[in-house]
Amino acid sequence: MRLTSRFRQLIAAPEILAMPGVHDGLSARIAAEAGFSALTMGGFAATGSLLGQPDTSQLGLTELADHYARVVDASGLPVLADADTGFGNVTNVRRAVQAYERAGVAGLFIEDQVFPKRCGHTPGKAIVPVEEMLAKLKAALDARTDPDLVIMARTDARAVVDLDAAIERACLFKEAGADLLFVEAPQTVEEMRRVCRQVGGHQLANMVEFGHSPEVTADELQEIGFAVVVWPVTSMLAMAHMLRELYAEIARTGTSQGFKERMVSFDDYMALVGLPALREREQSYLEAAESLSGQAGTQGRKSA
Repeated sequence: MRLTSRFRQLIAAPEILAMPGVHDGLSARIAAEAGFSALTMGGFAATGSLLGQPDTSQLGLTELADHYARVVDASGLPVLADADTGFGNVTNVRRAVQAYERAGVAGLFIEDQVFPKRCGHTPGKAIVPVEEMLAKLKAALDARTDPDLVIMARTDARAVVDLDAAIERACLFKEAGADLLFVEAPQTVEEMRRVCRQVGGHQLANMVEFGHSPEVTADELQEIGFAVVVWPVTSMLAMAHMLRELYAEIARTGTSQGFKERMVSFDDYMALVGLPALREREQSYLEAAESLSGQAGTQGRKSA
């Protein structure tokens, strides 16, 4: 089954789809090892991991598509990708969808912020006219060659205008054909309920630690009416905290010995990244080549 088809099944299932945010191939492998069925990676994590910079539209289309391709390859799971504002107008949106499809993602989303965008839980956001966003959404839907590629539409109108405006936009996105809907940063559980009740369709909940939305469990979000929940910045926040402590320990003591209990072992790491399986595969090819070589030698002697 294609990853896109599997992703659609997971979204439509009665149980909420919980997707952790990853930021690179290694974090994607670890999430897959933990048993998740699908993953997401947003611009916040991609920009932080690749550039050490904030999420302000600093990465281009090809940089992000290449990064997503590595994450898909590393995990083997459906990945929901962030296409920011579409990288320009409707023509750029079409190219973005094609590039992301080639990268192997199972779904992608575009948002109605102006370019350059801002992280959804930071101040100073602005949104484009709804007609512009609807044109981009239509272009994205028309550009996909795999009909199962999930196209999600995001609105940041809650922070810029109010919840009514966000709900109105989400309803329009649903009518235009968006497969998944994302109203960013509702501020209360009741606002979450209003979004699910008044918009309908498949809704995504965004759990951002220290953000504007209440942090609730996946089970609670399912009861509210969400089909998908993501934690897009969690891995970056946790990694930054851990590395700060690690480097401070080395700088202070001149050794990493006091940190070893918080590390995986060297052998465990090699198993995680697949070295034993890689060596086994290499050996199988060598043995197959030796077998073919021996058969060819035997046939040659018989012919002589």
